[in-house]
Amino acid sequence: MLSSPNLRIIEIDLDHTSYQSGHIPSAIFWSRLNTTNESDFRVQFDRLKLEHLMGKSGITKDTTIVIYSGSFAGASFLFWYLKIWGHEDVKILNGSRQKWMAEGRELTVEIPKITASTYTASEPNFNWRVSLVEVQKAINHSQYVLVDARTVQEYNGEWFWFTDQPAQEGERSGHIPGAVHIGFELALNDDATFKSREELSLLYSSKGVTSEKEIITYCTVGARSSFTWFVLKYLLGYPHVRNYDGSWNEWGRLPNSAIEI
Repeated sequence: MLSSPNLRIIEIDLDHTSYQSGHIPSAIFWSRLNTTNESDFRVQFDRLKLEHLMGKSGITKDTTIVIYSGSFAGASFLFWYLKIWGHEDVKILNGSRQKWMAEGRELTVEIPKITASTYTASEPNFNWRVSLVEVQKAINHSQYVLVDARTVQEYNGEWFWFTDQPAQEGERSGHIPGAVHIGFELALNDDATFKSREELSLLYSSKGVTSEKEIITYCTVGARSSFTWFVLKYLLGYPHVRNYDGSWNEWGRLPNSAIEI
């Protein structure tokens, strides 16, 4: 099954340290920065680069892609990215690398041999992405709810970045006015699997995040918020959820953006 020609398993992370130490058999490695982000963490939508990467990875439009990562947000970010590009059959490995290893499943250091393919990307569908202007319009609008998926320290303005880094020159900390804080990791069990539908529904609805709302998720660079986007859209079936990939990397550097602490 893992070596099926119509299946491509991708481990995505910021670097290949974990992949080189042992990965799921037949999995290939993608660097998140080289795949979805520019050097400043802004998302790139480069059709030629995507088609080259997919082709080099032996992926066609009919390939089933299964994504996992050492960081859960890495997998959901790639899922969101590939869905925007119109790839239909994309899945996230429930429990990701953590559960696979905890269960003592096979790991290998062998790099799979891939036969290249030709991949033609669809037109990007930006219905799952939200712009700065749209976020600005959503503030204090009763039909919208903004979900901050960062740490509570970032939300409260103690940190600018998720690595306990305070704001530097040209940066401001805090959260978008009216945003509710629900850390992305709260959707996970201790074994890194997703919580039950009932638990997830209670987690979000208790903060006013309900299915009839227009929901915008954000974090620092759009990765952790893509995890929340995935949970709301695919596990709970909420119809109106979009991810703000500019997130605090953009909002917190704008001199006139509205900020609450």
